[in-house]
Amino acid sequence: MAEAHEAVAFEFRVGAEGVNLNVSYDVFKALLYAGLRSWKLRCRRTMNSLYNTIYPGHPLFGIASCGIVYGLNTKGHDPSYGLIDWLDLHIFKRYFTPDNSKILACIVFGTGAYIVLVQIRQSALKKLFSYHGWMYQEHGKKMRFGTKLWGSLVKLLIGRNPSLYSYQSVLPTLPLPSLDDTLRRYLRTIRPLCNDEEYHRMVTLAEEFRETIGRKLQRYLWLKWLISTNYVSDWWEKFVYLRGRSPIMVNSNFYGLDTAYVRPTKIQTARAANIVCAAFQYRNELDHQNIKPLMVQNLIPLCSSQYERQFNTTRIPGKETDKLVHYSDSHHIAVYHKGRWYKVFLFYKDNLLQPCELQIQLDEIIKDPTLPCYGEEHLGALTAGERTLWAEAHQTYFSTGINRSSLEAIEKAAFILILDDEEYDIGVNTTDKFDTYARSVLHGKGYDRWFDKSLNFIISKNGVVGINVEHSWADAPVSVHLYEYMIAEDIVNFSYDELGNTRGTPRFVALKPIKLKWLIPEACNNMIEKSLAQAKNLYENVDLHVYVHNAYGKGFMKKCKLSPDAYIQMALQLAHYRDSGRFNLTYEASMTRLFRDGRTETVRSCSIESSQWVKSMENPTVTKNERIKLLRRACDYHQQQYRDAMTGKGIDRHLFCLYVLSKYLEIESPFLQQVLHEPWKLSTSQTPVTYDDQHLKRLMAKNPDVVARYGIINSHSLVPLGGGFGPVAADGYGVSYIIATEDLIYFHISSNRSAPETDSKRFGQRIRQAMEDMRALFDEESQNVDGFYEHKKI
Repeated sequence: MAEAHEAVAFEFRVGAEGVNLNVSYDVFKALLYAGLRSWKLRCRRTMNSLYNTIYPGHPLFGIASCGIVYGLNTKGHDPSYGLIDWLDLHIFKRYFTPDNSKILACIVFGTGAYIVLVQIRQSALKKLFSYHGWMYQEHGKKMRFGTKLWGSLVKLLIGRNPSLYSYQSVLPTLPLPSLDDTLRRYLRTIRPLCNDEEYHRMVTLAEEFRETIGRKLQRYLWLKWLISTNYVSDWWEKFVYLRGRSPIMVNSNFYGLDTAYVRPTKIQTARAANIVCAAFQYRNELDHQNIKPLMVQNLIPLCSSQYERQFNTTRIPGKETDKLVHYSDSHHIAVYHKGRWYKVFLFYKDNLLQPCELQIQLDEIIKDPTLPCYGEEHLGALTAGERTLWAEAHQTYFSTGINRSSLEAIEKAAFILILDDEEYDIGVNTTDKFDTYARSVLHGKGYDRWFDKSLNFIISKNGVVGINVEHSWADAPVSVHLYEYMIAEDIVNFSYDELGNTRGTPRFVALKPIKLKWLIPEACNNMIEKSLAQAKNLYENVDLHVYVHNAYGKGFMKKCKLSPDAYIQMALQLAHYRDSGRFNLTYEASMTRLFRDGRTETVRSCSIESSQWVKSMENPTVTKNERIKLLRRACDYHQQQYRDAMTGKGIDRHLFCLYVLSKYLEIESPFLQQVLHEPWKLSTSQTPVTYDDQHLKRLMAKNPDVVARYGIINSHSLVPLGGGFGPVAADGYGVSYIIATEDLIYFHISSNRSAPETDSKRFGQRIRQAMEDMRALFDEESQNVDGFYEHKKI
């Protein structure tokens, strides 16, 4: 195993015998190649930036424009109405020959004219993307002429070969709702949560707010809206994520699990090598912007800004606020195994390691008999405890010397790889073991993860994969996109040999892993142990349960002509009412990525309509037909709320920004205080399935032997088990669900053991019963397809 001095190219010592210069040539060459790669990457990014600036135009069309202008001019036609002659006479003839000055004048005019046309096209697209009426048309109804015309214009102007960030400049700005509309919608959402006295009190507070400081705060917020690309996102990141002083483990970070249907290998280092190489391959696609932007209905682009900080990103602790740092490039990963930290280079002579070459490096780590340094084993606990304690330790003990160098190796890594020392037995027939697996990926032992890094890839001893994601840099869909790509590349493209090892023959012997060295004083170790105690108290209180619903799925819901998401949200409302005995404030995350730099908005799932339907389900005198009618109305209203949230007409982000302004201006508002401190007793989120079927089909066609070996039918075979997050309220539930296939849904339910009102397994049973009761409503309508919707093993 390489020693610590191999981490630097030069070691310079002055002693009694004179000057001693030790050169590590391998690392020196690695640094040279790293510099060359960074230079190439910088040039590529510059070219991509120029390409995106004129998109949906193209540089070749600009060149063609100059050629056409010059050709017309030479034949006596002047498309510039005298401007070319003026440029020729007053500018270029002073410095160039007549022929050259004429050519330059034509080039300048042709380029300028093309840029103007591109700007007009971009402005038109921005206006077209600001229209969202298409979202409100009922599914299956004949499209209105105006919407058809809008769609045709978008198709005409949108361009044909966008890179990842091509549409950023033409995405509209998140609109600022009117104060009156937000207050009206807010009061409607809390009506089922309050008795008459509580509701009238909130109406009075809202009216006082509107008539006093509300207008003033709205004007200030309008100014922020006017000068920023997104009036919410920067404050949301700063105050919701980075200002929080409580542990980010469980409270902020979220997790994702492996696929249950395919177990490609049980060799830990082989699976880790494939996953890491797939992640770097994805990062390379990001760097070259070859990944296409996600499109709604293959027509409307979603904002791609969150992809920028996916790799090479870390969260740096501060006493009052943390800082999110993104490095332009990284050539290594940080690996944790049995209490020891390593730096592993992923490039050799500017070539990305192949999985078979990386597996050799990871095997070196597994076989390394070296013991952890003092304090090293539990070092990661600093990222799991209170942020202020970590900030103090960071500044005091990790700002100089060898500790700083080793910490930078972790913080500047592309991501973290955890070679876990536990096994997880997961599969279609071992669903009872999902809970332990999910808990391990969410929090581990409190010290065997680096929760500040954007991505932690966790590989169990028997080759099961998990991912832990720091939340401040982006939301779940961006990580899901990466995760699905990696699973497809890992299993279908890279794959494994008959023994479960990586395929291929090593081309060279790469740099050995570098074991990081630490000098942890006793005072620092005491802080590490204190942080670990905080983390342990937190994660031992987590009650996490993965409920697998395989009776039916979205196929049945669509047969009933109901939105699957709205259907599941109504099931959660019914389950939660039965569990708690009352209606509670419910959070569902919706995205606002139709707008530039958009992140999320809240959909308040507990509504007047949903509460009426829930009450009908608990009232035996209400007929089945009336219950169905109320359910359809509740689902329709939920869809309406979801569309409003996606199109910038949400409630909570607007009120949040008004609250931030009131704090800046040192103005107290009883109304905003009440709104911002209401507990979300039920916090929910749907994990999207964003599979690029074309990517998977290409891989399957390329590797038919692998497809046959693992029995892969389509993308459903590789859908992950989803993921989840910790409870938001101390006495509430956190529920994440993924609609995996036509007949399979995974629910990840979290709560606190210390809360007597909650029990995650009990809530899972409530969901099961609610889903059964909802299906019973449609028995007569769906009896002819019951057999089709029985669970099928893929």
